[in-house]
Formats: sequence, C-alpha cells, structure tokens
Amino acid sequence: MKLSVMQENLARGLQVVSRAVSTRSTLPVLNNVLLRTEEGGLKLTATNLEIGITYWVSGKIDVGGSITVPARLLTDVVGGLPPNERVDLELQAQETLHIKAGRFETHIKGIDAEEFPAIPTAGDRPTTRVAQNVLREALDEVTFAAASDEARPILTGVLARFEGNQLTLAAADNYRIAVKTITVLDAVQETSVVVPAHSLHELSRVLSETDDPIDIVLSPSRNQILFHLEGIDLVSRLIDGQFPNYQQVLPKSHTTTATVDRDQLLKAVKLAGLIASSSANIVKLHIGKEAEAGITVSAAADVGDNRSEVEAQVEGDGTTIAFNAKYLLDVLQNVPTEQFSIELNGPLSPGVFRPVGDAQYVHVVMPVKTTS
Repeated sequence: MKLSVMQENLARGLQVVSRAVSTRSTLPVLNNVLLRTEEGGLKLTATNLEIGITYWVSGKIDVGGSITVPARLLTDVVGGLPPNERVDLELQAQETLHIKAGRFETHIKGIDAEEFPAIPTAGDRPTTRVAQNVLREALDEVTFAAASDEARPILTGVLARFEGNQLTLAAADNYRIAVKTITVLDAVQETSVVVPAHSLHELSRVLSETDDPIDIVLSPSRNQILFHLEGIDLVSRLIDGQFPNYQQVLPKSHTTTATVDRDQLLKAVKLAGLIASSSANIVKLHIGKEAEAGITVSAAADVGDNRSEVEAQVEGDGTTIAFNAKYLLDVLQNVPTEQFSIELNGPLSPGVFRPVGDAQYVHVVMPVKTTS
C-alpha cells in the first residue's frame, strides 16, 4: 500500500470514524481504524460492533493495500502534522505504516486487515431518503430522551416508524417521552425498527445543515440500518424487542395551557436548578389563573431558595406542578423554538411541552410528587 492524501482531509476523516472506535473491547483490532485503498482514494473504517462508520478520503494511489492501526494514535499523529501538507502513507514490512509529511516521519505498528470485522456498505437500494437538515433537527430533539440505563435495553433506543411519506421518531425513559414526525422523500410501507440512541447521536454529528438527502437502507435481515451520505456510511445494529406503546401515555386532555418564551423560561429554570441541585433537584412551576397570567419558577433547599417570574399567556385553571430540573432543562435546551405551549392537567398528571408553530413534535415530562 502506497498513497498520498492531504492532511486536512485525512484528519477530518479520522475524527469522524474515531467516534465508532471501541473503548472497552478485549479485541485489539477494534481499537484500530482500517485503512483500505479504493479507486480514487482511501477508505477509513472503524467499529465497536454496535456502530460502524466508513469515510472516503480522496487521494493518489500508487499501490493498493490495507492495514489497521491504533485509531487514537493515528488521529493524534495526523492532527499534529502541518495543515495543507501532503501526507504520504506506505505499508512496510511487519505490518508497519510509514507516515511522512514534509520533514515529519512516523512509523506505527498495525494489525493485519484480515482480522478486522466486515462492515456493510451502501450497495442496496435505499429504503427511503430524508433531507439532512430535517433529520438532524429531529434527532437532536428526540435522542436525548432515550434511557441511559441498560436495565431495559429497548429504552436505550429510538423507535423509528416508517409509514408512507412520514418517519416518526420516539424516545422514552421512565420519566419522559419525545416524539417527532418528519417527511421522507420516498414513500415506504409501514415498518418499525429500534435504533440505539448512541448510533443516532453519532449520525447527527456527521449530518450537515443542508437539504441534500441522506439514504436510509434497512438490511433484508432487519438486524441493521445503514445511513449513506456523500463520502460517509454509518451502519448500526438494531435493538430487538417491542418498544412500549408511547401513544397510550400521551395525555388526551388538559385544563391549563401556558404559552411562554423559551429563553425566559430556560433562564428561570437554570437559576432554580442551581438551588435544587443541592437537594432532590425539584423545581416548581406555579401557573397563575388567566387574571394573574404568568409562571412562577421556584426551588428551595437547605442552601437557600430561588424564585423567578416569567411572563406567559395562560388559558384555563391555575395550577402548581413540580418537575425534575434536569428534564425541564433537557427539553428547553434541545428544542429550538421561540415559544413553548405547556399543557397541564393538575399537579399529578404529566406536563406536555409543544413548540409553538411545530405540530409535529411533542414532549411529555412526568411530574414529581411533593409533600406540599
């Protein structure tokens, strides 16, 4: 193997694929990145057996070949080379990669490419396509709500339900639910899969703010999903199991609606959260009646207390409800809207957060029971 690539292109590719490198595997090859020449350039691949990322780097190939080398070491070495410099890569004896850029030379010991697990690439016809910016926004609004506790593996994933020209993404743990529906570019038959939230989080990182499409390919065996965009493939295993019927949990009615500026409420919850964090992390929202429209955000603990007044348009009854500050902050920080509509049905029923002007998103947060 002998080839030349530009430093910035190689560094970018290594940064992308390194997100899939295993950090806990007992297989040494999973700590490595696979370098394989292909027509027109170099293909970089990394995997932790749950997610695999492939990135194509354009370059000049003199001799084809392949090798795997430690991902972190190679990323650091290439990142330390002068920018806008040509990098020459050559596979030498005893599985050693020779790296040369200007006056800098490095040798890195590798592992035979044959030991690297096979990673699917986008060869199949896409199941459907979605605009990158649309999918990226939807992922950012949903994936954070997935559970991090492995006790219920199905909840560590995001339900992706394809139906006609729509894709609905839903994530939930024991305390909240986030649901977003977006439009796909190619109609598909109804089908549902559960994708690990971690995989979708990494996918969001490589998507760009453009309406160029990304291909989505479901494997025939229904155990993997592949996302393909120009120069990048991301493949993820799917989680086997039945995702809970979240629609049964979505409140069907409410007695109070408060429309509030997101930034103002976010600032108030952040301040209250500073006090709440020293105790049970409980923040209370008091919604006044129509005549006393507004939201009072408060928290109290041994270290002190906090109280903020936030303007709001209120319809219906006044009420007081308590939430875990973390879950309030998560939805307020991750959903880019100017205003939220908050629907409540008393202090013991879930709170429903809807971005004003976006009927395709809903976020439900369970309340916290308090003694007062």
